[in-house]
Amino acid sequence: MGKVRIKIVKRLGRELVEKYPDLFSRDFNHNKKQVNNLLEIKSKKLRNQIAGYITHLIKLREKQQKGKEEQSYTEEWEQ
Repeated sequence: MGKVRIKIVKRLGRELVEKYPDLFSRDFNHNKKQVNNLLEIKSKKLRNQIAGYITHLIKLREKQQKGKEEQSYTEEWEQ
């Protein structure tokens, strides 16, 4: 089973990645600092959940981009 995340974590995570795509990376601690700078969240747990979700989103995007690059490379190779 996967992790269950509340709506606010997903919504804020997606909004931050859309607004500031170059600000975040695969590093959780870096993302945690960036979330802390961008949002006023008093709860450490909520901040960490958002940072973790952003890290997850960045890893997924990189994986999708890598898959697209490999697919285009194999298509070129087949031609």
